[in-house]
Amino acid sequence: MAHLAADIRGLMIPATAVKLLLPNATISEVITFSNPKPLEDVPEWIYGLIEWRGWNVPLFSFAQLSGRSAKESTDGAKIAIVKALGGHQKMPYVAVLTQGFPRLITLTDENILLAGDQHELPDGASYGVNVNDEEAFVPDMEAIESRLAEVIGA
Repeated sequence: MAHLAADIRGLMIPATAVKLLLPNATISEVITFSNPKPLEDVPEWIYGLIEWRGWNVPLFSFAQLSGRSAKESTDGAKIAIVKALGGHQKMPYVAVLTQGFPRLITLTDENILLAGDQHELPDGASYGVNVNDEEAFVPDMEAIESRLAEVIGA
């Protein structure tokens, strides 16, 4: 991994059979799961729209998108509201299903390494990493946002 100029605060986000690593600054809020408004004719990894602070935010499962899980349980699940980076004006946020609360971690040159074969990443992932011997994926949020915008018409 390229040299980190300074320590970076990140969040390790648990999902079924996979963990995500995102910068702390991209997470707006973590909320209790509530049933989303279903959408018709969408892939199974898109759960629907949740209302959050006046926005209709698309909720998705990274575990299902990536093929790491056929289905994620919503019992006791949480939702991480993530600031969208793709510039879609009607979709400034996206929501990812989590299995518990994200955990704050500090990333340094010493505790983060690229993991495995970066050419065989699951769908939706930019990188595979090891952080303190814990495997995680850095999601390709711009690509995921584009797919969501295309499907829901944002």
